[in-house]
Amino acid sequence: QVQLVESGGGLVQAGGSLRLSCVASGSMVSINTMNWYRQAPGKQRELVAGIHSGGITHYADSVKGRFTISRDNAKNAVYLEMNSLKPEDTAVYYCNADIVYYRREYGLGSNDYWGQGTQATVSS
Repeated sequence: QVQLVESGGGLVQAGGSLRLSCVASGSMVSINTMNWYRQAPGKQRELVAGIHSGGITHYADSVKGRFTISRDNAKNAVYLEMNSLKPEDTAVYYCNADIVYYRREYGLGSNDYWGQGTQATVSS
């Protein structure tokens, strides 16, 4: 069974920084795209940043220039460096990954996995 575990959330003042980490574990062949989503109270979950297996990245307009996504394929990990944080960045941040697995019964397949979320709170 594949699991994604996030860490690194917390409370920080506006203008500060946080670094989120997410590690995938379990039986897998490879990981395609890895993403960070966030969900603020009363709002829909939104895509913050994504990174393909080859390193191509994309960002939501609201975080461009402030957030940096990176990954370590050897560790099955993805990171989100968040700088110049604003109160509107307050949310639960979720790691998401498209993971390729092998099952003897079915061969290769892929599935979307989510972490449990980590809270990031930015005070004004």
